[in-house]
Amino acid sequence: MRFSQRIRKKPIKAKLQIDSMDNDLRIALWNAFQIFFLDEVKSDWISGSEFKIFFKILWHNFFKLPLDTLDDYFPETYKKIRKWFFEWEWYEVYDFIEFVSQVDSPVDKKNFRKFCNKMLERELSGYRFVGNMITKITDENELKEIEEAIEKSKKTKLSGVNLHLKSALSKLSDRKSPDYRNSIKESISAVEAISQIISGDPKAELGQALKIIEQNVGLHGALKKGFMAIYGYTSDEDGIRHAMLEESKVSFEDAKYMLVSCSAFINYLIMKATKAGIKI
Repeated sequence: MRFSQRIRKKPIKAKLQIDSMDNDLRIALWNAFQIFFLDEVKSDWISGSEFKIFFKILWHNFFKLPLDTLDDYFPETYKKIRKWFFEWEWYEVYDFIEFVSQVDSPVDKKNFRKFCNKMLERELSGYRFVGNMITKITDENELKEIEEAIEKSKKTKLSGVNLHLKSALSKLSDRKSPDYRNSIKESISAVEAISQIISGDPKAELGQALKIIEQNVGLHGALKKGFMAIYGYTSDEDGIRHAMLEESKVSFEDAKYMLVSCSAFINYLIMKATKAGIKI
């Protein structure tokens, strides 16, 4: 996190980019294309470079333009592509990046896709390369679960739950310095907090609280068991809550899964408690 963000002079961006693309993400993808493709064109003339076929395929199959409009003078073609890239809609940028990652060229396309994925993760894109295709890594239902849990926990009595969820989302979504390990801790802490409130025992451990909830609101035993297994993963001697786990082993996917799962479980518990007449 930059100094300006720590002192709250600049906002921390904390939202996955699903239907949009900000300048940071667009520039990151352009830089990837430049590093792996454009910088490797060692001649001012396309016809004299290893990329002669690549540019012809690009012109013919992607841009669908007459080949005689392809300027053989590379600096001019470079400028054209750059201009288009920064004028395209967000989804057209993904079309382009996916296309160049698949077409025959002298480029190490595997490393290009790997580098793009690092940029997509860094800039909080909702998409990744899976194989040679750009694929959505989250959907609207997952986002709705998180948003619904945050909205429902705005009540004064649930302020602790709300704080943990917001903290988990903030740590997951920090564009410059994501903290996946602590995001998972905050997600599971939100479940502990709601369970203690519904069970009526502010000091109960999660297992004990869920047992009370199971008796009082009819929590399905298999569901309780499944969630306890997830909780066990975060709590055992090799788990998230122990320093033995290296930060590098905890990924965006791990933290996102835990936040979505915990949010969905919180929404479920609130609904069950409300139906059982428990005021929260």
